[in-house]
Amino acid sequence: MEVNVPASKAWTIYGTTDLEKITLPKYLKSVEILEGDGGVGTICRTTPLEGPSYLEKFTKVDNENLVKEVDIGAFNDYGFNFYRIRFENIVTGENSCLTRTTLLFDVKEEYVANISLVSIETSMNIMKDITEYVTADNYGGRSMLSKCNKV
Repeated sequence: MEVNVPASKAWTIYGTTDLEKITLPKYLKSVEILEGDGGVGTICRTTPLEGPSYLEKFTKVDNENLVKEVDIGAFNDYGFNFYRIRFENIVTGENSCLTRTTLLFDVKEEYVANISLVSIETSMNIMKDITEYVTADNYGGRSMLSKCNKV
């Protein structure tokens, strides 16, 4: 998705726990940081608007290449060996970038029908919301880490 801000500005959202905080009102009841500060190894307990809470673990936060990967525990009960979301900010110009979200997963053979649970739709909606947020005049690239619920 094309974003009319520098990749470094978009990364202040995608590369931190701010992503979870901004999506909170629309998609989530709560996000609690159980461990870490937003870097590799950070573990969050995420509670969606509907359904049980699950754990997210930041497995890659590459501030140089603007890539973040998060393992999502919500799919473990459905036969997935892993379910990972990769966020990338790609520089396209001085004041523009592309944001890309990739869903990576592996499912046990006997649960292959559960692949239908995987949808890029929510990720696309989140990217649209983040694009609107980061391009708004009231956002100056500041971190929202202080708004996270730290346990």
